Amino acid sequence: MKSYSWSWLGLLLLVSACDDGRTPLVLYSPHGRDLLVLLESEYERRHPSVDVRWLDMGSQEVYDRVRSEAANPQADVWFGGPDTIFGQGAADGLLEAYRPSWGGSVPSGSRDSDDLYFGLYRAVPLLIYNSDAVDADEAPHDWDDLLDPRWQGQIAIRDPLASGIMRTVFGKVLADSVLATGDEAAGFEWLLRLDAQTKGYAANPALLFERIVRQEALVSIWELTDMLFQRQRGAPFGYHFPSSGSPVIDDSIGLVANAKHPEAAKAFIDWVGSEDALLLAAEKAFRLPARTDLARESLPGWAIEALDQIVVAEVDWTLIADRGTEWMARWDREVRGRGE
Repeated sequence: MKSYSWSWLGLLLLVSACDDGRTPLVLYSPHGRDLLVLLESEYERRHPSVDVRWLDMGSQEVYDRVRSEAANPQADVWFGGPDTIFGQGAADGLLEAYRPSWGGSVPSGSRDSDDLYFGLYRAVPLLIYNSDAVDADEAPHDWDDLLDPRWQGQIAIRDPLASGIMRTVFGKVLADSVLATGDEAAGFEWLLRLDAQTKGYAANPALLFERIVRQEALVSIWELTDMLFQRQRGAPFGYHFPSSGSPVIDDSIGLVANAKHPEAAKAFIDWVGSEDALLLAAEKAFRLPARTDLARESLPGWAIEALDQIVVAEVDWTLIADRGTEWMARWDREVRGRGE
């Protein structure tokens, strides 16, 4: 079983030809080692003629890499990330139309109208805290609670320029501002106030979790799946679903345009969205399926509990997709490190 870190050496190993006669299948993904190793092992067990290889990186980094390699694609499957980023990839011609066997079981709002990408999992941003240092009742229960003076210098945030999760959360703040007032000014003011509360921006999730565990910061924003993994490993994390609603993300999958192994890629996409694979990912890797035809009683207990608690926010996804890149560039210029 192979796992590769993100480096040029890793890329060379990843795309080099298999020496055992198997067909290489290359995945670019932000899903993390736990899920990728699980699916690699199970898929190769079922398909011994296929050699699954993957690179794990942030959602935005996957998009940047696929775009930079468009003339000579190295990935076969773009596996994971917010559908807003997939929308950018579709507009750039980075994806090839393929409707998987399970495509009709995904709500119409969770799939591309031209079959370029489909929602596979649901990613849920939430509010997290160190449960050894903060009582559940006192921890933030909604987005505006992050601006309470008690959290001054106690917030750590994943760098949004590399994170699809944080881009979505910040995008919702700005899109809500446009809806309420006609422009983004109030949204950027909110983000400035959040920046004033923030001790630092973590380059990757591992550094974010480390800061919270060490109580270098006590509060953050992140995603349900990772929180459940961290708690399973004994990390002192508590969380609340925001009471006013979470921007629930369609975590998508698509076939890379001009992939070197398109038939192997299509077979993998068909399998990873099957009922068996979705329930495996839910049971072993805390992934919430996007398909709506799965029997509720077939889901693990954590998923049923989450579905009962999540408040799904109304979000202008089109506006976020259209303006998100511009907004993040402006945030980097005008907000990061400038809150008072």
